[in-house]
Amino acid sequence: MGVAGAHAIRAQQVKPAPGYVIAEVDVTDPDTFKKYSEKVPPIVAAFDGHYLVRGGKIQEVEGEVPKRIVVIAFDSVEKARAWEYSPAYEAIKPMRHSSAKSRIFIVEGIAPQ
Repeated sequence: MGVAGAHAIRAQQVKPAPGYVIAEVDVTDPDTFKKYSEKVPPIVAAFDGHYLVRGGKIQEVEGEVPKRIVVIAFDSVEKARAWEYSPAYEAIKPMRHSSAKSRIFIVEGIAPQ
């Protein structure tokens, strides 16, 4: 097998960089936010996403600490965007908007080597 063939095989094996949804959340209406947070995991799973961080204790090191942090991992930024703008997730976003102040980011991770 020549060099060109080896490069072609490697190109087929290269995975895209993962995509992460990072959220800083300050819950203002716990009851409504709880209802929202119960509906999110099945939608995340439908896009092959999984939680890396979902609340939990935050240790202050530098700067102002958010009330709550969520990090969701997806296979790619495209999958993260597809989840974020999916009809299923769009349908429940108003619950989050009415029950929390949040900042949401989609970040490209480092591609596996």
